[in-house]
Amino acid sequence: MILGMSLSTFTQLHVALSLIGILTGFMVLAGLLRSRVGGGVTATFLVTTILTSATGFLFPVMGILPSHIVGIISLVALAIAVFALYSRRLTGSWRWIYTAAAIFALYLNVFVLVVQAFLKVPALHAIAPTQSDPAFGVTQLVVLVLFGWLGVRAARSFRPVLA
Repeated sequence: MILGMSLSTFTQLHVALSLIGILTGFMVLAGLLRSRVGGGVTATFLVTTILTSATGFLFPVMGILPSHIVGIISLVALAIAVFALYSRRLTGSWRWIYTAAAIFALYLNVFVLVVQAFLKVPALHAIAPTQSDPAFGVTQLVVLVLFGWLGVRAARSFRPVLA
């Protein structure tokens, strides 16, 4: 039992939070590329992504895993994004700091999604069973390059008008 839920139910909650975070994260990214801050969507992205990272620490495992390191890095990036958006109101350099931190947190969530897809989807697992296979590496490289390119574009174009 985790937080009063069976392991299966808790896992479903964790996955649902992650997928909502990814979906709303892409909506936030689209807004950044158009210089828009989507209040409710942005808050949903930040909260669900924080909860995804936080709930990852509650699974019953022994020791620190690579997923824990990713979770810690994600939580740091999200703390910076929240501070830049809500405390500093995206003034000055906090605009691009928020953009970079939010997109980096989204990237980490997608990175984990790709890892899980290669572990759980039979067709993907068959072509990269150890995650050290070229198909896995190329996929992660494509995701990294895509997010890097989108991140640079968003940081350059994001100039929101705040009320």
